[in-house]
Amino acid sequence: MAGKKGMKHYSPKIKEEILNKIDAGEISLRGFCRESGISRYAVQSWRREQSDKTLKIPHKRGRPRTRPLTTLDELRAENKQLKMENELMRSFLQAAGRKSRPQSNMRSLKNT
Repeated sequence: MAGKKGMKHYSPKIKEEILNKIDAGEISLRGFCRESGISRYAVQSWRREQSDKTLKIPHKRGRPRTRPLTTLDELRAENKQLKMENELMRSFLQAAGRKSRPQSNMRSLKNT
């Protein structure tokens, strides 16, 4: 026994054999748990571990995209985001009573 007091650890081979018997219908999950004294939650976690090992697919989060982004699309999206941030900053400065540089001056500064 390893880990916390009273917790038994089973080898991956034994876990796989038990799960195969349950999946094949040789023994029911409830019957196995009653005979062995292992909780069904432990067996379910073994099944989850087994499926995680076989799939190895990372779970994507967020809204799925309609099409994959290319580098150009990513740059356009970033450019749009930066323009929105600049506009917010300009409106904030105007509301705070400070003057922001006009856009025409900013363009002339970029060319120099």
